[in-house]
Amino acid sequence: MNTKKTLMAVLAVSALAFGLAACQKKEEGPAERAGKKIDEATATAAEKVEEVTAKVGEKMQEAGKEIQKAADDAKK
Repeated sequence: MNTKKTLMAVLAVSALAFGLAACQKKEEGPAERAGKKIDEATATAAEKVEEVTAKVGEKMQEAGKEIQKAADDAKK
């Protein structure tokens, strides 16, 4: 009977300690802050790449039109 009470007490204390540990506010460490900064930088870089890609695509279309026009003029 003593073993059963001891086991129950250990389980109760363990559950209480686990519950308290789970409720504690977690502080951000340097790795988490660095990770967030990297995520933000990556997102910003992706946006810039999209902008540049769109501009390059527009310029390529314009150049293609000019080439087509020059080819049509050369046929005449």
